[in-house]
Amino acid sequence: MDQSQAKPTTAMPPGDLDRYLRELKCSFIAAHYGALATQAAQKQWSHVDYLGRLIEGEAHVRRDRATQNRVRQAHFPVIKTLEQFRWDWPTQINRLQVQHHFSLGFIKDKANLIYLGGVGVGKTHLATALGYTACLQGYAVLFASAIDVINTLAAAKSAGRLKPELKKYTKPALLILDELGYLPIDKSGADLLFQVISLRYEQGSIMLTSNRAFKEWPRMFNNDSTLTAAILDRLLHHADTVVIEGKSFRMRGQIEP
Repeated sequence: MDQSQAKPTTAMPPGDLDRYLRELKCSFIAAHYGALATQAAQKQWSHVDYLGRLIEGEAHVRRDRATQNRVRQAHFPVIKTLEQFRWDWPTQINRLQVQHHFSLGFIKDKANLIYLGGVGVGKTHLATALGYTACLQGYAVLFASAIDVINTLAAAKSAGRLKPELKKYTKPALLILDELGYLPIDKSGADLLFQVISLRYEQGSIMLTSNRAFKEWPRMFNNDSTLTAAILDRLLHHADTVVIEGKSFRMRGQIEP
């Protein structure tokens, strides 16, 4: 049969189109194809222009949805931004150094960041803000306190699920370990934390906050100088350290006259 003689294909029923778009999860196209078709006819868009507007809108929706999922899966305690940070509160902080970290080059380099300082000087705020920025830029992030990581891994080890549980902490592009040093860590906990740090070494970035100077870390790790040296060796090999000094921002009402 001559293909030129073939009958034209009949138009697709609108109900079928809606069903196909739902199956493909094209929510923007499903919601806007009719209105955009009217607009395309009025403005005499080409078929390609009309299709391009639909695809562009769908891409934006999916990008926003992916960003929201990354933020949700990061488990931030609250959302913080760099713009909210009170630079005038700490008595010592290298502002240019911190701002440079927000370019996220350290994640591309699989390097680490370590923010040291007393209670309430803004370490967690900056760590959260940096993690949030990374999520917006398309990086997978996980935020957890150091003690929560240790307790979760200890429970997984007891249940015979340590290996799969470790993957949760090795998979993200950026792992934020908050508040290391606030509570004592026994030998078993230190070993588990070392496994996380060792597995991420040169494979993924860690941002760590602590209220303890490096010289105090052996006391943090049950006075195990060998294990402490191994942890610091892997953390600091490719790392940038920020020291923040000042009084607790949360206590400003009691401190300020």
